[in-house]
Amino acid sequence: MTVLPPSGWRECFVGLEAARLARSPVWRGVEVPDGGGRPVLLIPGFLAGDGSLAVLTRWLRTVGYRTRRAGISINAACSERACARLEVLLEELAAKHGRRVAIVGHSRGGVLAKGIAAARPDLVSGIVTLAAPTVARLPASPLMLGQMATAAALDAGHFPGVASWRCLTGSCGRRFRRALTGPFPGDVGFVSVYARSDPFADWRACQDPAAELAEIDSSHVGMVFNAHAYERIASALASFGGAGALPGGASAVGRPGDRRDARAA
Repeated sequence: MTVLPPSGWRECFVGLEAARLARSPVWRGVEVPDGGGRPVLLIPGFLAGDGSLAVLTRWLRTVGYRTRRAGISINAACSERACARLEVLLEELAAKHGRRVAIVGHSRGGVLAKGIAAARPDLVSGIVTLAAPTVARLPASPLMLGQMATAAALDAGHFPGVASWRCLTGSCGRRFRRALTGPFPGDVGFVSVYARSDPFADWRACQDPAAELAEIDSSHVGMVFNAHAYERIASALASFGGAGALPGGASAVGRPGDRRDARAA
């Protein structure tokens, strides 16, 4: 049986955060800048799927953004392979809209968002990470290590495509680790929303030096239903709007995978 740390009891009251959101002005779009049809890719957290971000997706569409799901049913795939697939999705989305794409990622989805943005700044206008431990040099919490152990057990049990210890130590994740730990591109926006009361993601690991930090009061799972988080998301996405133009115009993206293949040549 999993024993939550002292702050973990808040995870039992996620519904209250959702109820407060439904009554908040931000949910009604009060003083929320219009999205102007700008594209946003949403990436769910560890072991979660696109459905976990359904409320956030609905709200973003209501305030004028064009959202795209990551196509993830259970976010437990190898980080390298997950980023490669999401990169192709970003190329398609950027080409369709003729502009760079903003990314909102929750928990592990935020970690993937940082890796993708660092590797492909030509496709990304900015990222908003929600309760995402993107500072790799800090130790993971026991619960985060437990999540990796769960994924490793699934991998050992012949569930193809899930994360394993090789993601942390093997060569398959080398490109992802390099993007995650290397310099973050200065022309890509980065806002990290975190909570000290989060029992899953150590708040210090969310204080990425490359990011604009936004501390709120929230649970981990409830971050995607938290009114204060939505306020930070709205202001962040609005600030990314001016960085939307694709380098060299829409034609610079080309066919999905072209730029990745050119770099590997």
